[in-house]
Amino acid sequence: MEFERVAIMLNTTVLLPNLILAVAKTIEINAEELTALDQAIGDGDHVTNLQRGIQALTAQSEALSQLDWQAALQKIGMTVMSSIGGASGSLYGTLFLGMSKNLQNQPLTLTTFADVFLKGVEAVKQRGKADRGEKTMLDVLIPVAEQLQKDANKPDLLEQIKLIAIAGVESTRDMLATKGRASFLGERSRGHIDAGAKSSQLIICAIVDALATT
Repeated sequence: MEFERVAIMLNTTVLLPNLILAVAKTIEINAEELTALDQAIGDGDHVTNLQRGIQALTAQSEALSQLDWQAALQKIGMTVMSSIGGASGSLYGTLFLGMSKNLQNQPLTLTTFADVFLKGVEAVKQRGKADRGEKTMLDVLIPVAEQLQKDANKPDLLEQIKLIAIAGVESTRDMLATKGRASFLGERSRGHIDAGAKSSQLIICAIVDALATT
């Protein structure tokens, strides 16, 4: 079964280089679309910042694969926070550092991953002082975290995660932005997908696809 195979893969960090490569490829392929989304209601530098962080992780990918999950997540969080910079670096870094902090040397099973991912998302909410419905990456991260809590051991988990992430990013289209640069646009922020939500969806879907084909 799909979830059993994924559960086995989570026993080791050896899959991290492949996951990082998958993320790098999807951001590169979708760079033009992401940049256009960010230019519409943001600063326009979201992709550049993301790719700087991904390059830093790529350079460390083999070393990361030699660590346990708690140490690897911590190093990913610190690297992302220092290399991406700005709001995205702080929020993505907080996600991984929050996950590492709450793993506490437990074995990484689907159940523990669901729990630590939820804690990581909670840390992002606190750092960004934001919640679902404010046109941010949380409109993807929160429903994905909830789905993991609900269906961590369901056979179709991976496909459900993708569908939830895609629905989350689409939900931002008609939202009024209340956080970040987009919030200054007021009603003009409606009708645009949030770039941070889109990058979160792309990253999640890339990881899911890589797990499904590994």
